[in-house]
Order: sequence, then C-alpha cells, then structure tokens
Amino acid sequence: MQKSGMTIENVKEVYSGFEGRLWELIMGEQIHIGGYASSKALGDIAGWKAGDEVVDLCSALGAGMHFLARTYGVKAYGVDATPHMVDESKKRLSEAGFGNCEAKLGDVTAIPYPDGRFDGVWGEDAWCYVEDKAKLISEAARVLRPGGKIAFTDWLVGPEGMDEASAQRICSVMKFPDMLCLKGYTSLLEKNGFRVLEASDHTPDFADHIQNYLGQLAGQRHFDAMQILGWNYDVFSFLGAEFGFMLSKARAGNFGRGRFVAVKERS
Repeated sequence: MQKSGMTIENVKEVYSGFEGRLWELIMGEQIHIGGYASSKALGDIAGWKAGDEVVDLCSALGAGMHFLARTYGVKAYGVDATPHMVDESKKRLSEAGFGNCEAKLGDVTAIPYPDGRFDGVWGEDAWCYVEDKAKLISEAARVLRPGGKIAFTDWLVGPEGMDEASAQRICSVMKFPDMLCLKGYTSLLEKNGFRVLEASDHTPDFADHIQNYLGQLAGQRHFDAMQILGWNYDVFSFLGAEFGFMLSKARAGNFGRGRFVAVKERS
C-alpha cells in the first residue's frame, strides 16, 4: 500500500493524550490483542529462559518488560519514542518490583544499543506504527547475537488483501504510516539473515477482539470512555463507526494480525 503520511509525531500525540488512555481502558496495560494469553503463547514459542536479555521494541507502558521478567526471568529492556510512555513505564515497573528493567527513549530504527547485545527482540502489536519497517528489522538483526530470536505480533493487511481506500482509511484513524502483510514481514526477516520458525495468521481471533472492544465501548466501559473523551459524543460516534469499519474488514479477512518467530543465523 501507499504511505499514509502518518509519522512518529502522530503516534507520540496518540500515546500522550486521550487516545492512549482509551486504548488502555479497553485493552489493559498490555495494549495489545489477546493480553496475557497472547504474550504467553508468543514467549513460549520463542523459548525464553532465565538470564536471557531481551529488548522490547516500542515498549509503551512497560507491560511487555514486566511480563518477560516475571514470566521467564529474563533481563528485560525497552525502547520507545514517546517520552510519556517511557516515563510511565519506569514508574510502573518500579512499583511492580521490576525497577531493574531498563527503559530507554529512542528510535527503534536506530536502536540505542551496540551490535550483538541481546538474546532476544520482542514486539507486540506496535510495529505497525513504525515508518521504516525494513530498517526496524535490520536494526533488530544488528542488536541480536547469533542464534538470538525475534518474536513479535503485528496488525497487518489480511490474507484476503485490502483495497487502497480501505487501507488509507484505517491507517488515518490508527495513525499507521502503512501496513505490511504476512509475506512482507517474512521477506524482511529472511533478507536480514533470519530463519523463520513461525509466520502465522490470526485474523479470525483479531476480529473477535475488535468485536469485544466495541462491546466494551457501548456497554460496561461507556461511562469511562466518555469521561476520557470529555463527553464529546461526536468523537465517540466517529470512533464507533471506524471500529465498526475495521471489524467488517477483519471479518472479511482484509485486516488482520500475524505472529512471527525467527532465529538469527547470519550477520
């Protein structure tokens, strides 16, 4: 698809303002599809073990680092471009007893760590916000040790493809610069010296979760959402319509989510 014109500055605005708070309201602190169960499935495939050093790229509120450290005993690091998210993640990790996790403000297309620094790279439903995904994967390969693994999920163009107008509409609302498909990420991984262990489509599950979020906004979380939105029903109605559109595209297989795990075989 063509670039939407959205940049990292648009993403920073989202996660420093009401939209970020709304996402956390309906998705929880992890702010990704499937929450803990999704993280556990991804982490188990990656096979993290105590003592591994894993960096979460686009680490948001630090829930990924918290999950990795608590569940697998790894030393977790994070890189995120939004100052509010980095500050908040440090606070929350400290309160949870994981103040030894390291959160850095930085660009994931120029990761502020040296070559071969990590055993693992981690990401959950966040790389759709990155403008240069090829550079992101290249940087992930650079900071991994030989034999290290990359494990991530992301929102994608679904298996049935998507017309340009629909893609632009979704990217405009979600502040995505563009979206890849399953094959697009697989190709980038292979070009950067990875052997792909899993590249799987999870579009049906993705659609079910969007349905759940719509239900929360219309039901149990309606009051909370309206408080976040300053009781602006025009904004609420707009978001409801756009989520409904995304749900229709997900049900049709045009808009989805993928899971990827790969091992670095060469520099």
